[in-house]
Amino acid sequence: MPAIAAENETTVNNLLAAFEGESNAHAKYTAFAAKADADGLHGAASLFRAAARAEQIHATNHARVIKQLGGDARCEIHPANVKSTLDNLKAALSGEQYEIDTMYPGFLAEASLNNVNAAIRSMTGALEAEKTHARLYGEAITLLVGARDRIR
Repeated sequence: MPAIAAENETTVNNLLAAFEGESNAHAKYTAFAAKADADGLHGAASLFRAAARAEQIHATNHARVIKQLGGDARCEIHPANVKSTLDNLKAALSGEQYEIDTMYPGFLAEASLNNVNAAIRSMTGALEAEKTHARLYGEAITLLVGARDRIR
């Protein structure tokens, strides 16, 4: 395995952070899907499962680039804090918004500065998908709150 070039160290560290975030999102969304299924909210469960799969793909893409740049993609998976499905949707939306507003823009700026094209591609793909996830989580929250309000 090649050593990480000095000019790529920050990019690799950013990719490692993104890899860990995406890997943990996969685990968390899988647990959230099980809770939504248990609550009888199968649409929300399907959304969580689809997003979990996408997060797994993002992590795999990041891991490939980390390896290309001489790093080793390893991370710790943290236990998911599973609450009500509505709270889980809100937590998922918050996580996606962080990636959209803060994490990926900063990571992309750094990778662009150093012309690390493989990292730029991997992170841009993830960022664009996160925008869709955020929109879908927002829509699911609106539907769930609306259904709850109609029941009252």
